Amino acid sequence: MKNLKLTTLILIGLFTVFTSAQKRPNNHKIVFQFTNAIDTLQQKAFANQLNNLTNHWPKAKYEVVVYNMGLEFLMPSKSKHITTIKALHAKGVRFIVCENTMTARKISKEQFIPEVEYVTAGIAEIIEKQEQGWSYIKGGF
Repeated sequence: MKNLKLTTLILIGLFTVFTSAQKRPNNHKIVFQFTNAIDTLQQKAFANQLNNLTNHWPKAKYEVVVYNMGLEFLMPSKSKHITTIKALHAKGVRFIVCENTMTARKISKEQFIPEVEYVTAGIAEIIEKQEQGWSYIKGGF
């Protein structure tokens, strides 16, 4: 009798865990920081990370904030991954460029792909997203 009660409790517990795991919505929100696009291996690794994650969680929200030496990732003259970036953008990934970095490095908006968006301060954008509950990931390796 004790074994029957124990087995019943275990089955109810497993059923509860299984059904609640099945009902959990996919409401992931992820903000990436990318600051080292000078290294083409970093660019490749980051593009692969984004592809893998957007395939795993296609309904999640993604934002990539680039500043410092990350700007090259979104510049056709310096990135080998523009086709991938455009495909990711078509899947809903937002690419954000820091205007403070642009000013400091004397880079104009015309040097970027048209899919990018701009914010005054990239680091502030990341902080605000974290304050809104977004998960933070440093892109690359």
